[in-house]
Amino acid sequence: MKVWLGVLASTLILWQSASALPQIQSWTTDDGTRVYFAPSDELAMVDVAISLDAGSERDGSLAGLSTLTHSLLDKGAANMDADAIAARFEDVGAQYGASVSLDRSMITLRSLSDETLFQSAVDTLLKVIAKPSFPQRDFEREKNRLLIAIQNGQQNPSDIISKAFYTAIYEKHPYAQSGQGSAESVQTIQRSDIEDFYQQYFIANTAVVAIVGDLTRDQAEQLATNISQALASGQPTPKDMLVADSTPKSKQEHIVFPSQQAHVRIGQLGVARGDPDYFSLYVGNHVLGGGGFTSRLVEEVRSKRGLSYSVYSYFMPLQQPGPFMIGLQTRADQAQQALQVCLDVLDKYQSEGPSEAELELSKRNIISGFPLRIDSNRDVLGYLSMIGYYQLPLSYLADFSAKIEAVSVKDVRQAFRKHIDLDSLVTVIVGNEAAAK
Repeated sequence: MKVWLGVLASTLILWQSASALPQIQSWTTDDGTRVYFAPSDELAMVDVAISLDAGSERDGSLAGLSTLTHSLLDKGAANMDADAIAARFEDVGAQYGASVSLDRSMITLRSLSDETLFQSAVDTLLKVIAKPSFPQRDFEREKNRLLIAIQNGQQNPSDIISKAFYTAIYEKHPYAQSGQGSAESVQTIQRSDIEDFYQQYFIANTAVVAIVGDLTRDQAEQLATNISQALASGQPTPKDMLVADSTPKSKQEHIVFPSQQAHVRIGQLGVARGDPDYFSLYVGNHVLGGGGFTSRLVEEVRSKRGLSYSVYSYFMPLQQPGPFMIGLQTRADQAQQALQVCLDVLDKYQSEGPSEAELELSKRNIISGFPLRIDSNRDVLGYLSMIGYYQLPLSYLADFSAKIEAVSVKDVRQAFRKHIDLDSLVTVIVGNEAAAK
């Protein structure tokens, strides 16, 4: 009876998820821009995201260049200054944003779908991406702001450990560089570097446009065409290839920081986006450290021993293999004990995998929570941007719950053994001297 009820519950969850899924349409503009569109007329809103191959890994020796470039886009364009641009968006109730991650950058617009208001918002957006002027005064101000943020980060153990961890696992690869850059690199950036970066990476045939909201297909096509025509044409710049053996072997680094709490980070290279083992690793990690109070790490580190209020693990797939990491905070004098417990849990988990009960509970939690992850236009926009940029199947959302359901204990065990090398783990601890003992 319990088995039958479990199957029925799974079927209902899968059916509910499928019924709420956005209908994704895709095409490529004449200028080579890939477009992903999910119509939704429940709200009189339109969300747009333009993903560019202009993430921080493109910074080269000028770490922080992409971040600084994107912060300046709306500070001047087409004879408008920052105040005029902000006023044009505000007058029609539109919201503009720009962000930078390792692989890509993203420019976003949220607008009412009323034709007059929407066209005004889009017109301003097109000017911002097509004719930025990068005013010298704003360049100096944004550069100083970035330098202040870097300085503040040097007093934040979370920032310190994040930068140190990426440097440790990626070494000379561009992923090792912080998107903010360093004080030394940012100080050397000139306005001409901003202009060169913009011209090289703001190009139509590497852009991906995601559109969600109250538009017809014809309106979405026209919008995408306008965006692609606003961007210059150009040739994609090849990316550095990740060296397979770039992960240091069993490296532990202690960074002295005057605090009673120690931050601990353990990890190594994980998998790239689109890896066939992703779903096995995703479900398996939910059992290990991604499932909150039901996870093994929380049970062993927090519940049984009280070593940390929060402990977690996750895989972050990127265009090239992203990190796998375990993280926690604890008292400095307990750091080594907490570290050893995490390593013991990971060791046992890699050899045995999850139990059937743990696996089923995790799958139910993931599948039942999936509709909440796509219950807003912005959520769907995020997924469309990811699907488009990493060229994942259009059926990614439709297949998600079924992929999760299909994962077995054997799949998890094999995936963890394949992708986690216990002899190649990097550990970084930020805390006072007691954390190293």
